[in-house]
Amino acid sequence: MKIIRYSKLLKTFFSCFVFLAFASCASFTPYKVPILQGNIFEEDDIEKLTQGLSKEQVQFIFGTALVKDPFHPNRWDYYYSIKVGTEFLAESKLSILFNEKELVDSWIVENIEEEN
Repeated sequence: MKIIRYSKLLKTFFSCFVFLAFASCASFTPYKVPILQGNIFEEDDIEKLTQGLSKEQVQFIFGTALVKDPFHPNRWDYYYSIKVGTEFLAESKLSILFNEKELVDSWIVENIEEEN
């Protein structure tokens, strides 16, 4: 009699365990690490950018440019993206143009939004 109760209790416990294991796996989403790529720049960094800054000063503020085109030596491009899983949280591009004296002439900031 005791063996039958123990067996029934064990079956019930095992059934509940299997059910909970499958239920938890079905709703479980694994942690997705944010992936930061490029030179992260913020609004404060862009506010520091003024006409007349030298290339060295720009490099001190933003770091080494991601793209230094040999065909356009007076243009530096900075790009960054923040991605979690397959979703882009932020994506931005900054192009800085220098004049003949290698001083900042102008810049363009593009906040890239993915079209859904």
